[in-house]
Amino acid sequence: MIVEVKLFAVAKQLAGSETISVELPGGATVLGLRDALGKQHTELHEITQRAMIAIDAQYVNNDTIVPETSEIALIPPVSGG
Repeated sequence: MIVEVKLFAVAKQLAGSETISVELPGGATVLGLRDALGKQHTELHEITQRAMIAIDAQYVNNDTIVPETSEIALIPPVSGG
């Protein structure tokens, strides 16, 4: 399946886009999504393991199954001072 992932902050800057497509096998978990993001979009590799993932506006853990028709967001860690 192919899912669309919305990007925010530095992730959006690194990818040069507000959304990206990621190919996943059916029944993939958020952990699998993180791995696929890093492999298919190498510019995001460094932040995919630390970023928060939200599905349909709810933060999820790595064991959550990624539904094919859902809104997925990658929210990188925020830094500043």
